[in-house]
Amino acid sequence: MSPALSRRDLLRLAGAAAAVPVLSSCAGAPTAQNTAAPGTFTVYWNAGHDYQAYRKVIAEFEQANKVKVNLQKYQWPDLRTRLLADFASGTVPDLVEEPGGWVQEFAISGNARSLQDFVDRDGQAMGFPSDWQPVTVERNSYQGKVYGVQLHLTCNTLLYNKGMLRDAGVEVPATWEEFLAAAQKLTKDGVYGCALNQDHTYVWPWMNQAGVTPYDPQTGKVMTPMEDAVAALQFQADLVHKHKVAPVPVSSTDYSGPQKLFSAKRAAMILTGPWDLDPIRKTSPDIELGVAPPLKHKTQATQAAGVSMFVPAKAARPELSWDFIKRITAIEVEQAATKETGMLMPRVSWTKLPEVQSDDVIKVFADALPTAEDNGQQVRLTGQLGKWEEQLKVVYQQVLIQNQPAAEALATFAKTAEGFLK
Repeated sequence: MSPALSRRDLLRLAGAAAAVPVLSSCAGAPTAQNTAAPGTFTVYWNAGHDYQAYRKVIAEFEQANKVKVNLQKYQWPDLRTRLLADFASGTVPDLVEEPGGWVQEFAISGNARSLQDFVDRDGQAMGFPSDWQPVTVERNSYQGKVYGVQLHLTCNTLLYNKGMLRDAGVEVPATWEEFLAAAQKLTKDGVYGCALNQDHTYVWPWMNQAGVTPYDPQTGKVMTPMEDAVAALQFQADLVHKHKVAPVPVSSTDYSGPQKLFSAKRAAMILTGPWDLDPIRKTSPDIELGVAPPLKHKTQATQAAGVSMFVPAKAARPELSWDFIKRITAIEVEQAATKETGMLMPRVSWTKLPEVQSDDVIKVFADALPTAEDNGQQVRLTGQLGKWEEQLKVVYQQVLIQNQPAAEALATFAKTAEGFLK
């Protein structure tokens, strides 16, 4: 069994054939046998990243290479299910966008192609890796070779409704204690002080701020110091169930719940990333949007997030795939995508662009990137990221949604995780 495929992933594979028609309805997906049809270049992409800046690149790529790009759009869980089915069948797309962490996982399992030969040839001309933030290169490499290239580098911080805070006489919070106090003052008349996400990855800024190490390969222990991990998770649950300053998160594959509450003026503060800036501006242009640095507890920190691209090992035309990567990561494309959507980018030179430095919102995110930590690095290198994510999702929803004590849920998680990470 591939070390990167968990039992849950294998169960998904068993039902993947049945799932494909469902995915096709939302993504226009072809059947497996024509995924790599002659003249067609198939890309698996996140549904939220279909930017006009990227459509322009696709049009230029199509013209230059005399191919038609088949852009199949998925939510992350659906994309993973489809991708695992493709790996099992041997029929794969030409290029995949992934949510962070899959590159190393699939490099370990042999399902991702090394891009080192292309980097050796073209890297200097395209500024890779010298112009990419170091954390983005490290997280997309394995055994000294590059397997993926970062497309977006993002982080999570505090978004708030300036008008609501002003009307309530509330200062912008900088610490956990201030955040709770602000949320309590802001919760009234059908409006919540804050809204938390059901997506388990949103646990990481809190864990980082509490000084928690996700996994220490030297000791084999997870979530250390455990008492700090418990405090961080319980603090979030208490916002919902004890203090009632946040609604109970709704379990789903969609991470936009808090943004929608914020846009509807039913939540005054949310903790999120630049992916929510564009939806807020489009649906609620009247909201006076504020963005603050990451909160501080034991330390001020957030998590490194964002997406990368990789080429499946069995992709038939890696030269074309590499050409697509080079085009879509050019600095002028980053500039256009940021101008269009507010997305953050991995190039160091991007942080110095006038559009970044002069934008009060984007600059806060850009300034926070140096405090962003990669929480999955040590777990990914064990090849057990799939199991880890599945178990963490269970714990997060047990505590945040079902109000199970954090100490109890994390104790169970630690026992399970330390077992399979051996």
